[in-house]
Amino acid sequence: MNLSLLRTKIHRATVTESDLNYEGSISICPDLIKASGLLINERVDIYNCNNGARFSTYVILGDKGDICLNGAAARHVQKGDLVIICSYCGMSMEEAKKFEPTVVFVDEKNRVKEKRAESHKNNKNKKKK
Repeated sequence: MNLSLLRTKIHRATVTESDLNYEGSISICPDLIKASGLLINERVDIYNCNNGARFSTYVILGDKGDICLNGAAARHVQKGDLVIICSYCGMSMEEAKKFEPTVVFVDEKNRVKEKRAESHKNNKNKKKK
């Protein structure tokens, strides 16, 4: 059996631009690509915190500070929206039990604030009893 698990996430990045007329993709700041371990052309899911839109596209290299949705994806965001960018990977049950995804937290200018492995220890149930 193969499971699909979160591989890496950029948490609450700020959309700097949307370009409906550009070839479809998401342009991401090189620093964020490096910190997150994303690959050029890798499929990512985008979750818009402002309007609830959820969609997929692929990564291309942007300029410093860039989070730009291109092509059809541009219809789902506006400049200034906060988005979560996630990639997933397939692995066995045994691999999944040990795997720790990379999570990159950014500031309002899309600069890395914190990078951590999302271990089972810091993934606690937040329900109040």
